Amino acid sequence: MDWAQIWEIAVTPDNVPITALLFLAPFYTWYGLRQAFANDRLIAQLEASPEMAKTHHRKVQAWKPGWAREVHTWPYLLRIEFLALLIVTAILMVWSITLDAPLEEPANPNLTMNPAKAPWYFLGLQEMLVYFDPWMAGVVLPTLIIVGLMAIPYIDANPLGAGYYTYRQRKWAIWTFLVGFLGLWVSMVIIGTFIRGPGWMWFWPGVTWDHDRLVFEANRDLPDLVGITSMAGKSIFGGFVSLLYVAGAGWAFHKLITRPGFNRKIYERMNILQYVTMQLLLILMLSLPMKMLAKLVFRIKYVWITPWFNI
Repeated sequence: MDWAQIWEIAVTPDNVPITALLFLAPFYTWYGLRQAFANDRLIAQLEASPEMAKTHHRKVQAWKPGWAREVHTWPYLLRIEFLALLIVTAILMVWSITLDAPLEEPANPNLTMNPAKAPWYFLGLQEMLVYFDPWMAGVVLPTLIIVGLMAIPYIDANPLGAGYYTYRQRKWAIWTFLVGFLGLWVSMVIIGTFIRGPGWMWFWPGVTWDHDRLVFEANRDLPDLVGITSMAGKSIFGGFVSLLYVAGAGWAFHKLITRPGFNRKIYERMNILQYVTMQLLLILMLSLPMKMLAKLVFRIKYVWITPWFNI
């Protein structure tokens, strides 16, 4: 895909949200971390000077003479919300006028578009189908993503950092978000939009999409690489490798969480249910980049082969 094709894809009406995501997600991540680091510096100052904590310097933007000591919902908050409503409405009106709806001709079973891509909000799932069975990529993993997001506040029961941005007191939750959402989910959406071309083949930026391209790289399962051909042997060998991965990843996460610089207090507050749930979610989250590495670099499709499911 050459750069002209990249621009054509970027300005396609259905891909405009993804193009905007490339700028908005890093900006708001930086903006939130900027406020978090400012609060952390203030907390360090207050801890070093108890007398300062008794004054008005308990906020990053401290109170100044002439400011109202109480800020009421009306007119301050509602006025800002109404202004934001007008701005967003204007942006949506300009967007709807300048960009046509991403509608195409009626479906023709004799002429299938290539590449056939899902809407931008499902591209992550479509990319996951390359590495996992459909039931894993379409049902199990999306469900675990939702459950994991709901479980974060119950796993990270740290009473500090509630109601304000902070990095030092919320390292676990912040890094889980950065790796899970930005590092995995957003990256898969970008790959499905700009990297996957005809036949859902991988085209690096700058490489022209070739509809006649043929790929002769055969995908093989991990048991095939070691000469195991029977279904029973594949099931036993794949199960052993999967258990080995779970044990190794769990040990690595345990070492990471319990290290002094990573807020060990979170680990000390956890009960066994919280700890097991956290380890399970982290191990499953790590399985996605591991499967991507195995498929893209070593051409390994499945690790665990059974008569009922493949992983």
